[in-house]
Amino acid sequence: MTPILMLGAGRMGGALIEGWRTAGAFQASDLIIREPHSNPTLEAAKAAGARINPPDGELAQAKTVLLAVKPQLWREAAAQVAEHLAPDAVIVSIAAGVRSADISQAFGGRAVARIMPTTAVAVCQGTASIFAADPEAKARTHALFAPVGAVVDVADEELMHAATGVSGSAPAYLYAFVEALEAAGAAAGLPAADSARLARSTIAGAAALMARSGEEPAELRKQVTSPGGTTQAALDVLLGANGLPELLREAVAAATRRSRELGG
Repeated sequence: MTPILMLGAGRMGGALIEGWRTAGAFQASDLIIREPHSNPTLEAAKAAGARINPPDGELAQAKTVLLAVKPQLWREAAAQVAEHLAPDAVIVSIAAGVRSADISQAFGGRAVARIMPTTAVAVCQGTASIFAADPEAKARTHALFAPVGAVVDVADEELMHAATGVSGSAPAYLYAFVEALEAAGAAAGLPAADSARLARSTIAGAAALMARSGEEPAELRKQVTSPGGTTQAALDVLLGANGLPELLREAVAAATRRSRELGG
């Protein structure tokens, strides 16, 4: 499945490069990267043997093409390279909302898989939703992402929009929650630095415990909630009318709608 041609090595592409290096999944020499803007990860990959912005003639060597540009730029990226690729190259797209059929058409009918990963692939703790009608494309995509996180197969391409809302966009929800918790602690009188340290360490520890224990979030919540105690008082607010359940339904619905819009 190598060489891997990466069309884009920004935030997500760079996170993958870092994760693959950490996991020992792929070497820099396995990568051909087209990226107009330099960054530290790109420079490190170049120093380790990746080919950066090589002549078009070398693109035919790629067995797998990772489309990692912003959704608004994917057609331009496809137009620049499609005619130079090998006929059996497999396209793996990270472009949110963009349909497999449209991607395949732009890449000359080649097999396509869609994936929605998270940037935690950089530390091999990512999550990736995959849709692929072609078995080889699906297998190729699993090989790319399984070394750097959990992989979930989505049976219906239409559900990729919801997967984007629940997973692809969700790291930002958590960061926003922590940001708000830090501010709330400061508003309650804690020094800002202390509130930040408490909030970040607590959330990171709780997430690690959930991942390691395998217990349901509802059960873990019950374990740390004493009837009539301080946690219950806070949860009465968070889980009350217009609280977290309703807010998150609205947030995921908004992300899902936007994913459909981006796909045209």
